[in-house]
Amino acid sequence: MSSHQTAQTMKPATAAKKLGVYLEATPAEFQEGVVSRAELNALQTDPPEWLQELRRNGPHPRPVVAAKLGVSIAGLARGGVSEALTTEQIEALKTEDPGWLRRERATQAEVRKEAVRIKEKNAEQAAKRS
Repeated sequence: MSSHQTAQTMKPATAAKKLGVYLEATPAEFQEGVVSRAELNALQTDPPEWLQELRRNGPHPRPVVAAKLGVSIAGLARGGVSEALTTEQIEALKTEDPGWLRRERATQAEVRKEAVRIKEKNAEQAAKRS
């Protein structure tokens, strides 16, 4: 009996998510095919010009937009941002600094502070048990 491995493949949407790019902005051949694990690794280690350009200028998917603005994805939605944004649009939003963005950044800072507090509390309790 011979064992042969089949290449693990993924849908373009999954590959785009792993690459941190907006699927609709990728080339047609990327959107229409399947991506193997080896191809994904090659794209990550030696990104072609189109991938470098997307990462640099966008449009960026919501998780990337949220990270660049320092807010959550839900915060983006509350702020009315539902579509992909370019780096230029993100920078313009930062410069404009609307009220919703200030509120969401403050909320995100509180969430991070609370996460640190809980982590420290759990570590303290674990140390007491030891």
